[in-house]
Amino acid sequence: MTVHSRHVDRPVRRHDLAFVSPERWHAVIAARGELALDPLVAPWVEKGRPLISRRAMPGETDGVPLGLPLPPATGKRRLSFLMQPDDIIAVAPPPSLISVSRVAPRGWLPTLNALDKLARRYSLEVRVLGSLGWSALTGLDYQTERSDLDLLLHVHGNTDLRRLAADLARFEAKAPMRLDGEFIRYDGAAVNWREFHAGAREVLVKTASGTALLDPSIFIHGEMLS
Repeated sequence: MTVHSRHVDRPVRRHDLAFVSPERWHAVIAARGELALDPLVAPWVEKGRPLISRRAMPGETDGVPLGLPLPPATGKRRLSFLMQPDDIIAVAPPPSLISVSRVAPRGWLPTLNALDKLARRYSLEVRVLGSLGWSALTGLDYQTERSDLDLLLHVHGNTDLRRLAADLARFEAKAPMRLDGEFIRYDGAAVNWREFHAGAREVLVKTASGTALLDPSIFIHGEMLS
């Protein structure tokens, strides 16, 4: 669901898509001369394409850090921007698992269908980023023979994460692609699903503000990060 507003009244969260004002976009890229002349970047916003939230870099204390990953044909460039809250006119989550199937390689469809059934069995919301997600968002070709399927699995307090991780590993063993992705809690804290499957004593938990190594039980029981 896209949230439309001339001023977005909540913080842009990790993995959020941000749609920015065309006027501000042109002003920002005009200050970076080479981008103002780039035939892909210059009309990006006017074509209805989003940017994505990213982690702030050192010194970026005033503004909303956003990124723009470009297709492999352009050298897989990743551009960084710092926009102001008033520049953002809408935010949305990444595309859903079902919505990306229209641009997926035919050989991926059985895996996508199986993952959709898995998500319904666990009552999960599943979103897709990476090459398939950006292909669906933009209509451009982001996929290569080595592309992964990047999943964002929004879990609940009662989700059996170890069992879910085992199911994902079982699906991946039969899939034509690598399954990458994260388990994401209600508060936005996230951990790579492989760390649960590996039975690690500590898992790397990511938040909008940083990372921390924690016992898996802390993540499972929803304890807040200090």
